[in-house]
Amino acid sequence: MQYLILIQKNNEREISTRAWEAFFELASQSGMFRGGSAISDRQCIGKETSHDSGAYLGGFMRFDADDYAALQELLEKHPVVTHGGSIEIFEMPKT
Repeated sequence: MQYLILIQKNNEREISTRAWEAFFELASQSGMFRGGSAISDRQCIGKETSHDSGAYLGGFMRFDADDYAALQELLEKHPVVTHGGSIEIFEMPKT
């Protein structure tokens, strides 16, 4: 199953570069990590009054996992989570 992880900008403590590097290494070693990116400035197409997701989202990550419990265990070590913030996990349906 594929999963999309949305990274909130709500961590309570600053995250060091080393913490991010360690998590990316752990994620890569898991075999589940499929990439991701930070999110930069927003450009809106369509209804201009829509909520600015970039105000509270800092990035995304993609994972493939047959074992959801293993993915959840990995994501509990995510730097935003360990620094007092949160991430959102979305299962990507096969269509």
